[in-house]
Amino acid sequence: MTYKRDIADGWRHLPFNEAVLLNPTVRLERGVAYSFVSMADISADTRSVYPSEQRTFRSGGSRFQNGDTLMARITPCLENGKIARYHAKDATEAAHGSTEFIVIRGRPEVTDNDFAYYLTRWDKVRNYAITQMTGTSGRQRVPINSLEHLIVPIPPLPEQRRIAHILGTLDDKIALNRRMNETLEEMARALFKAWFINFEPVRAKIEGRWRRGESLPGMPAELYDLFPDRLVDSELGAVPEGWAVGTVGECFNLTMGQSPPGSTYNEEGDGMSFFQGSADFDFRYPTNRRYCTAPARIAEPDDTLVSVRAPVGTINMAWEKCCIGRGLAALRHKSGCRSFTYYAVNALQREIQQYEHTGTVFGAINKRQFETLPTLEPPTVMVDAFGTFALNWDERIRLNTAENRTLAAMRDTLLPKLISGEFCSRGATKKTKELV
Repeated sequence: MTYKRDIADGWRHLPFNEAVLLNPTVRLERGVAYSFVSMADISADTRSVYPSEQRTFRSGGSRFQNGDTLMARITPCLENGKIARYHAKDATEAAHGSTEFIVIRGRPEVTDNDFAYYLTRWDKVRNYAITQMTGTSGRQRVPINSLEHLIVPIPPLPEQRRIAHILGTLDDKIALNRRMNETLEEMARALFKAWFINFEPVRAKIEGRWRRGESLPGMPAELYDLFPDRLVDSELGAVPEGWAVGTVGECFNLTMGQSPPGSTYNEEGDGMSFFQGSADFDFRYPTNRRYCTAPARIAEPDDTLVSVRAPVGTINMAWEKCCIGRGLAALRHKSGCRSFTYYAVNALQREIQQYEHTGTVFGAINKRQFETLPTLEPPTVMVDAFGTFALNWDERIRLNTAENRTLAAMRDTLLPKLISGEFCSRGATKKTKELV
């Protein structure tokens, strides 16, 4: 049953610029280094954005403090949903960022700051802002004064806090799962580095720190015979005896993307998920935003996706069978091991990224250049052993990601209904508790 609010319940309707503070004053001292947030730091599917660097403040750009909402005002970032809350390392420290942010803060006695974030995330606000964009094609921006004409419903402060708590509970669980995924991936990357880059088990045998029947940290005794006890010279430097030096083309199946006709694209879910480049990459898996009814090049589930056009070398993993455009390539190690593929390509990023600054217009790596990149090829038994270890972590990452997609879908369904007053916050609270 829907629940409609009206003025008798204490709800009112205000222009957006009267409901919140837009670009509130934040004092920074010119010539002093402060935390900085770039547009690239914001993920459309993540509530918080963190400072990426310290940068000297010169006078321009946006200025904000802990808890402020940063909304992209330029195309296509706003259309892609780049809206996030700034999370400072030190809650008292002010910061600055891209000139393309509109800074939004709750207005004292009118809007709760947490509620102001979700109000800004509401599609009615974002879609209105998109319609107000002006400027030349490809560089259109939202004039801040256009938000004076957007009327939004504002509930009483206690209701605002309940709404923000409901939606925040879902976002908290999403953030927890994401941190867990980052930790799991760090563990797998560390294992790959130990085995296939630093050769720590081999060195432990050479130095007498690992003997038959004994275990090492993270190395069960039964793996002892898999590793040689000698390093030999190769074109890649000293490598374990019996391991080969090959190329990406020799060791991996590589599929370079190809863009289908633009008339076959849609955002209604018709056809196969389509990724033109890395714009929709997120942690581990891309976010489906565009589809294609006539796919040209296909990536299989769990293939490693690599951006081959600027930014060159960014990686993700295919969640499902998908169409890849000319900005991507798909790889799978010839052993078929998805985990080894992903972490091996991650280890090759430096070599791939050297092509970021080639080309006359933007960086790119072509098929021949990709296939000729040198890589170390351990015996299949080693690849399989690593896959057995990493699979447990990677499966957990996939499960957490699936849960996050469910939680995000619930949040995105509840948000407009709660903010518009269609749903009562008390009923939504019970449903949220059942889910998280």
